[in-house]
Order: sequence, then C-alpha cells, then structure tokens
Amino acid sequence: MRILHTMLRVGDLDRSIAFYTQVLGMNLLRRSENPQYRYTLAFLGFEGGNPDQAEIELTHNWGVTQYEMGSAYGHIAIGVPDAYAACERIRQAGGTITREAGPVLGGSTVIAFVTDPDGYKIELIERAA
Repeated sequence: MRILHTMLRVGDLDRSIAFYTQVLGMNLLRRSENPQYRYTLAFLGFEGGNPDQAEIELTHNWGVTQYEMGSAYGHIAIGVPDAYAACERIRQAGGTITREAGPVLGGSTVIAFVTDPDGYKIELIERAA
C-alpha cells in the first residue's frame, strides 16, 4: 500500500493554489472541473507528485466559501492493486467498509472507503502495480 494524497476542502481555490505554490513551493500538477457535480479539483505536490511523492488534493465545491474547522479534512488515499480484494481483506480483519468498491461518481476509477477506529476516512484507489 502507498499513501497517494490528502484532500482538503477549500473556499477559494485560487487563493489556496497560490499558497501551496507560492508559499510552500509546490507545483500545480493538474486541475479538473466536474460541472455535473459542481466541484473543481486541483492536485499539488513536489517533484512531479505521484508515484514518487504524495500529493495534496484541493477540492472546491461550487457555492461554498468557507468550512468550520474540523470539516475541512477529507481523507487519506492509499493505492491498492485491487480495491474489491482490499475491502474483503479489511473486512475479514475487522475493519469497517463505509463505501464498497466501485466506480467514482462522474468517472470510472474504482474506489472504496474504510473508516479507522477514530472515524477518519481512508480512500482505497485501485491502481495498476
């Protein structure tokens, strides 16, 4: 398993990109919009990001300008070769699957979510080895 990215919800995407790129020296690796579900994503990282470096995913949900502290945290992502098999292994080990493996909304990538004992979300993303 490998940590891929950490997602943070932001109220002003351009301001956040400026901070991560200009203040922290990260690179804007890619940006995409999903009009159907009304969100924009920006991925930032060092040295080209994945697979050599984990990334930060900034998510801007259209029409939302601020979040209460505590709700800005999204999830940790871990790459797995087979999300369906990973869910089964986690379930058999006593873990809680909160979203079964399947395609992400608006795309075809297979993902799943598990919850740790403290309630933090961890996303499993199916990726080729």
